[in-house]
Order: sequence, then structure tokens, then C-alpha cells
Amino acid sequence: MAAPLFELSGIHKSYGTGTEVEVEVLHGIDLSLATGEFAALIGPSGSGKSTLLNVIGLLEPPSAGSYTIIGRETSALADAEITALRGRTIGFVFQFQHLLPAFTATENVLLPGLIADGPITAERRENARRLLRDVGLAERLDYLPRKLSGGQQQRVAIARALALASPLVLADEPTGNLDTHAADEIFALMRRFNRERRTAFLIVTHDPRLARRCDRIIELVDGRIASDCVNHAIATSDE
Repeated sequence: MAAPLFELSGIHKSYGTGTEVEVEVLHGIDLSLATGEFAALIGPSGSGKSTLLNVIGLLEPPSAGSYTIIGRETSALADAEITALRGRTIGFVFQFQHLLPAFTATENVLLPGLIADGPITAERRENARRLLRDVGLAERLDYLPRKLSGGQQQRVAIARALALASPLVLADEPTGNLDTHAADEIFALMRRFNRERRTAFLIVTHDPRLARRCDRIIELVDGRIASDCVNHAIATSDE
């Protein structure tokens, strides 16, 4: 069996460590995701989903436990190494797109490469525009975010997450700010990139309709994994 894309072992996460108000949010999480998986992370508000996504996304270190991603155990890495590893490996899509308002759609997609490697090449610019065409924005390449609908802005965010061909995309309520039609379109786009590029997706969602369309459903309750199961209905339909 191939090595997992990432693996968490005994992960704990606390805030206010060493103080009277210390609170532990994650309690011994064991979780792995393989290349090309398309998984939903569900659970009630306050269950620790966003905290878990922050740990997986190398935005926050765990308080205890081991986290390995693309074969690298992260606990001994320096901050600069963590930043570089995150930039090469993980794309992010959020409920609110965090597009820079003064930048065009193309320029927003170019940002990860600009941060990671510096100068913008003609090849990288064409890749950004190709991604925008792939997400259905061929006529909006040079539009500012304020001239795009919410669904169109989320399409830009997906293109940005894929700009460096990261093997993993973490999506935190990516459709939570959209109507049902736009949500379905955004979900279909993520699914398409998953199947065509073998990009792994871990999607936090409160929408049971979308969760049921994922290959795997992981449920987090009170900082612990309550269930982790393959969606056999999807697996059967794809055979």
C-alpha cells in the first residue's frame, strides 16, 4: 500500500497552555489521507474541525503527537521549512475567499507562486489564466473581485489553491456562503479537479448533501473522531 499523503498520530491541540484557562480542543487524533482521496470532515459547531484543519494545513502546530506530510515529520522543522512545505504541498479554499480587492482574478491566482518563488514568469501567468478558464472564468480574467459574484469569486479561490499543483487542498466550508446552485457548481469543480489531477481534497462542510457526495466521511465530535467511513454508494457508482 502506498504511503499516505499525510498522517496524524495521537494529535492533541490545546490553547492557553500552562494557564488557568487552558483548554484542549483535539484529543488524540489519528487520521491519514491518501493521494487522490476526496473526503468530507463533518461535525457539530465547536467540535474542533477548523482547529484540525489548521493543524493539517501547517498553520498551527499540535501540542502533542506526530504529524507527517509527504514523508516529512513536521515537529523538528524550522518555521521557514514549515512555510516552504506548506506552500509546495497545500492549497486552501475558505468560506470567504480572501481575494485581494485591488488585484484582478489572474493576479490573485498568481499570488501563491509570487510568495513561494518570487518573479512572475510568462509561463506562470499563462498557467493562472488556464486555470481560470478551467473553472469557467474565461471572460473574467482581468476582473477585480468586486465585479465578480460570490460563486465566481470562489472559482478564483479554487484556481488559486491549484496554482502550484499542490497534492492536497483543504477547504473550510467552501460553499457555506453560496446558494444551492452555486454550491453545487463549486463542489462539482472540486470533484473534477480531484478526478482529473488526483488532487486530494479534505472538505469541512455542514451540508449533508455535499458530504454524501464525497468518497469518505469523517465525523469529529468533541475533538475526537467519532466515525470514519468509506461512502460505499459513491464507491459503487464509480466502479
